[in-house]
Amino acid sequence: MKAYLKNHSSNTLTTSMTPRIEILQEKRLVGMHQEMSLATNKTGQLWSNFMPRRHEITHIHTSDLISLQIYPPTYFAQFSPWNSFEKWACMEVKSSAPIPPGMDNIILPSGLYAVFEYRGLPSEPQIFQYIFNSWLPSSGYELDHRPHFEVLGEKYQNNNPNSEEEIWIPVKM
Repeated sequence: MKAYLKNHSSNTLTTSMTPRIEILQEKRLVGMHQEMSLATNKTGQLWSNFMPRRHEITHIHTSDLISLQIYPPTYFAQFSPWNSFEKWACMEVKSSAPIPPGMDNIILPSGLYAVFEYRGLPSEPQIFQYIFNSWLPSSGYELDHRPHFEVLGEKYQNNNPNSEEEIWIPVKM
């Protein structure tokens, strides 16, 4: 079931959001990354640097963009908006893909993920509040220490309330 925002001014979620549970196979990603926190959010800067250069990435697996976060092990247990994490702007590539100068690669390990289909502004925190405060505690799963990411496919529209993306949260039984 898709997660939709009912009224963007009141920021209330309209539906019970049930994710699909998937086993992700290992993937190789190429892109740019930057250390940041929620309080010192540099996401716009990261994507502004990446987007003009994304066409330098060859041997892509799909044209989807991936926004990936690597959180330290204690990030959620001792949450603060000042906690640092690593954010990536990247694309999935085939194993033989070269790495353009000024970019890096990362291996996204295989594992179990809860996948939420989300429609709304990416800047709205309610979806993540729902995932971590409502869905996860009652799901029978617990958070796993692997990268979190969003798949920004063909229906993604930056800063548009009708934008659609997939939110992938690493979980384990």
